[in-house]
Amino acid sequence: MGLKEWVVPQDQIFFDLFDQLSAVVVSAAEELVGIVDNFEKVTEKQKIIVQLEHEGDKITHQIYEQLNRNFITPLEPEEISRLASALDDILDYIDDSAQKMENYDIDKPDAHMRELAEIIRLSVVQLEDTVKSIRKIKDSRAIEAQSIEVNRLENLADDVLAHAVNDLFKTKDAITIIKLKDIYECLETATDKCEDVANVLSDIAIKHS
Repeated sequence: MGLKEWVVPQDQIFFDLFDQLSAVVVSAAEELVGIVDNFEKVTEKQKIIVQLEHEGDKITHQIYEQLNRNFITPLEPEEISRLASALDDILDYIDDSAQKMENYDIDKPDAHMRELAEIIRLSVVQLEDTVKSIRKIKDSRAIEAQSIEVNRLENLADDVLAHAVNDLFKTKDAITIIKLKDIYECLETATDKCEDVANVLSDIAIKHS
């Protein structure tokens, strides 16, 4: 056991790692918004998201390592595993969305992409705040309210996707339809993953309050 592990209480390590992971997710979402708002130097911006995704993978791996080392955990091992996996999934879809925008060589992001990216950003900012609050749960109702907001944002993303696809199929360029539909759906899936995290956090709050 290293010096840090002697100094830092073991039951706090998981919360520290979750705080770090949620912060990385927020940074990736902000970078994604930066891409859709200013579609220049996309390769450089996308590389930043790749780096953040790798950083998130390392933190997630550390969480699993801590699970293997510690018999006593502040949350149920399954809860810790689910939360780590769900947060990592958001990063994966943010990364995938940015890669598709670059690889498909689109002219520029449209209003639907910008709206979906902003919904992702708003969702993960909400989730970051909620993750911090599970360190010491005082009122499960507050966490539940935050989870409901993330669910509302996901429903909004569903509406944006529906309008985007509807507009898309009014065009006649089959290749463009395939490319843009794939990007839209990848962005919307990121909001689904945000909802997954919100649901995990809500379950944790109810059980441990």
